[in-house]
Amino acid sequence: MNMPSFTGRSLLAVFAHPDDESIACGGLLALCADRGVRVALLCATHGENRGGVRDEGWFVQRARELDEAARILGTSEVILLDYRDGFLPWAADLSDRIEQEIRRLHPDAVVTFGKDGLYWHPDHIAICDATTAAVDAMGEEGPALYYVTMPPGQMRRVFDEADLGHDASLVSPLLGVANPDAFGVGAAPPTLVIDVSACAQRKLAALKCHRSQIDGGAFASMSEADAARFFAVEHFHRPPGSRLRSRHAFLDLLGIGSGVN
Repeated sequence: MNMPSFTGRSLLAVFAHPDDESIACGGLLALCADRGVRVALLCATHGENRGGVRDEGWFVQRARELDEAARILGTSEVILLDYRDGFLPWAADLSDRIEQEIRRLHPDAVVTFGKDGLYWHPDHIAICDATTAAVDAMGEEGPALYYVTMPPGQMRRVFDEADLGHDASLVSPLLGVANPDAFGVGAAPPTLVIDVSACAQRKLAALKCHRSQIDGGAFASMSEADAARFFAVEHFHRPPGSRLRSRHAFLDLLGIGSGVN
């Protein structure tokens, strides 16, 4: 199937921590970059919280890992802010800062977490709320807003079925999340399902850049064949009642399930 070119279109992904971009929608970002979209990534924190304490080593390392992953995914710009990891729900100016970047970049579409924060992470939910407020504040000037969610059970399948080459009981939690069943639970049904199988291996390669988070875990041991099995599809939905002008609707042209209720 021939895919359309989206040269001249632009997309901004807004997330909380390095690695969020890869696990949430790395396939979409890579696919859009391949189709000529100018893809930018805003990350609110350096992900430096380690056991409740700011880790200066992680502050530097995770920024480096994010840059590596972003290059693999084809992003044209990374905006890495300096909000405190774990404290985004109390960042009073977060929405204003996101709006400032949206106005500067003029993206056609913005992708961020859904109301479930992918797995109910408070920082993720804060990013969803702040990004939604930023887009709403722009009114008719605002871009199309999409929330990314995850098919329920996908992370459980990764944990249980990936060919890890060793005892799965010894595998550390996925990206610091103790319960893989939390991913996708309670998420709104997708209105847009995108086949990203062509970019699944790049999504995995980007994930593997985040070594501080995945070493010893399921993603580190995952093969390219596993990527094709587990990362072929990504789910998105628009906020209820959101309007979508036709010039912003290019993401829907990628969908294999547009209009799913």
